[in-house]
Amino acid sequence: MRFFGPEAVAEALPWPELIAAIEAAFATDAAQAPERTVHPVPVPGENDASLLLKPGWIIGEVIAVKAVTFFPDNGARDLATVNAGVLLFSGADGTLLGACDGNELTTRRTAAASAVAAKRLARPDASRLLVVGTGALAPMTAEAHCAVREFDSIDVWGRRPGQASRVAERLAGAGLPARAIIDLDAAVGAADVISCVTGSTEPLVKGALLRPGAHVDLIGSFTADMRESDDDVIARASLWVDTRADAVHAGDLAQPLASGLLDIADIRGDLADLVGGAGRGSDDEITVFKSAGTALEDVAAARLVFGATR
Repeated sequence: MRFFGPEAVAEALPWPELIAAIEAAFATDAAQAPERTVHPVPVPGENDASLLLKPGWIIGEVIAVKAVTFFPDNGARDLATVNAGVLLFSGADGTLLGACDGNELTTRRTAAASAVAAKRLARPDASRLLVVGTGALAPMTAEAHCAVREFDSIDVWGRRPGQASRVAERLAGAGLPARAIIDLDAAVGAADVISCVTGSTEPLVKGALLRPGAHVDLIGSFTADMRESDDDVIARASLWVDTRADAVHAGDLAQPLASGLLDIADIRGDLADLVGGAGRGSDDEITVFKSAGTALEDVAAARLVFGATR
């Protein structure tokens, strides 16, 4: 049995190969994933944590199971709020092949999935990227988007300006045109692509500020009480998701669905549709991609890590 730590996972998942692997997974019926399960976990004296279990497989090849914990108060202790591990089994005989660090795999595959969607939903001439959030996903998301499109500017906003500066400095050190900004509303109004990677329970992006043709990438929320966009974003946009089964449980869609603002039929399509050739309809159309994370992405990434495609 093999184990891959964070550095080995990162080395095995360069952006072009990972993006291609996710596209391939969504293009075949052999890749399947049942609905995830989420369990609340009490934490004495703090907000409840969550345990997510996400299985998926490629028929006849591999089976992956990812376990994820979300401890919302960890940020105050300078600890990661999300921690994960992945088990990989043979899809031919069920034997355990090994395990790998799930944090690096999750951040990379999540960012890559958004890049897959943005390839098809962002305007061809999009040149200004805004990253909302400063956690582990923030630099990954910028790097993944830059793997499919060249941006003239990358703005980084966070509740803690010092953290935003550190993310921007990391990206600038990699040769990307990044800077930290303070005025979120002004940046939203100027951006062509907005990628939100926060654990917010209050909307951060205001739909009234979006410019025609903007693409909004909502990654952070995965429970019903989490929200990164307001109702105006949802009302103005054409909506796309990674998978309907997962995305409708996240607050950015779950809350508008509960209030009646949104109907499930309003969701235009999912990643499989996008990979199959769907995309934006006009230059002025505002698009939203809501990613809640699906085990299909985990399977595609874990398969690469373990060299199952080589």
